[in-house]
Amino acid sequence: MKKLAILGSTGNVGTQVLDVVDQYPDKFKIIALSANNNITLLKTQIEKYHPLFAGVANEKKAKELEKQINIPVFSGEDASIKIAALSEYDTLINSLVSLSGIKATLEAIKHKKDIALANKETLVAAGELVMREVKKNNIKLMPIDSEHSALFQCLNGENPKTVHQLIITCSGGALRDKTKEEMPSVTVEEALGHKTWSMGKKITIDSATLMNKGFEVIEAMWLYNMPIEKIKVVIHPESIIHSMVEYSDASVIAQLSDPDMRLPIQYALSYPERWDAPIKRWDFSKSLTFKEPDLERFPCLGFALKAARIGGTLPAAMNAANDYMVEKFLKHECRFLDIQTVIKKVMDAHNPVFSPELTDIEKAITDAREMAKEFLEFSK
Repeated sequence: MKKLAILGSTGNVGTQVLDVVDQYPDKFKIIALSANNNITLLKTQIEKYHPLFAGVANEKKAKELEKQINIPVFSGEDASIKIAALSEYDTLINSLVSLSGIKATLEAIKHKKDIALANKETLVAAGELVMREVKKNNIKLMPIDSEHSALFQCLNGENPKTVHQLIITCSGGALRDKTKEEMPSVTVEEALGHKTWSMGKKITIDSATLMNKGFEVIEAMWLYNMPIEKIKVVIHPESIIHSMVEYSDASVIAQLSDPDMRLPIQYALSYPERWDAPIKRWDFSKSLTFKEPDLERFPCLGFALKAARIGGTLPAAMNAANDYMVEKFLKHECRFLDIQTVIKKVMDAHNPVFSPELTDIEKAITDAREMAKEFLEFSK
């Protein structure tokens, strides 16, 4: 029986993790659950799964929850770190959104816990540091998202030296059919209208800019020790093939399934076993199409590739600027194209620190957010 601590249990990924737990109640014990603000759903989850601990980032909400339940509630910015440091669990599910998940991942690794990772920023901003610690502590880090789960499955049992390239597929996001002329007038509602996946708002906007796909390229670089030049992105609107690996003999191995996050979540938790399907089986009458991404309409993907090539703290700065701008866009405080404009300015102004430690990454994040704020205000 795996003992799980779930960071972000009330979010999109967190609730789907619990769907998988519901299918196999004899295989899991929930030790801790955490949320940012949604204590109503968190309380319902606590009553159902009976964890030993809870965490709430919002301190006011944490105090409210403490009055309603009879287990310890960690609160504030360090709530996730305190959960990650617990001795009672063995696998951390990190489904926090944004840069707040990095410290929790590192804390869990330090305590030799296995990680099921859905927090993209952990590897985007701190991949070099995190993978160094993973190796040092000999723990298992399994990706939860569909693309990296697919790559893991396609690489399994193969000689890494025979890999010609990793091919990460991309639905194209909500705006894939928009022309360059239509982009300046894109609304929040349009950018949130993803055609295939149901995700949280932050990730859906990242999908609309293709920044999310850039994040995944950087993650793949660290997860599979692959040079950025050997990782390719292909637009695949149907989202049936989740990723592919092309080998030296021109063979291409792909992983296919209906677009449903419960499958990669379950595989991350069941590996090396395969359990019964948590999703409907694929309909072979569907057709599959592919095309190259348009970096002129979606330059954020190009920014991410550049950050990966340069390395150091540049990916962290890019990530932080994106974080800040997406927040502003969702609040209707900037235009859609302001996101890419400000990210580029922050990247151009950033002086990378190479082989960074956590303090370097944290400084890069803080500085990038400040620069993004200044660049946005100056542009108004």
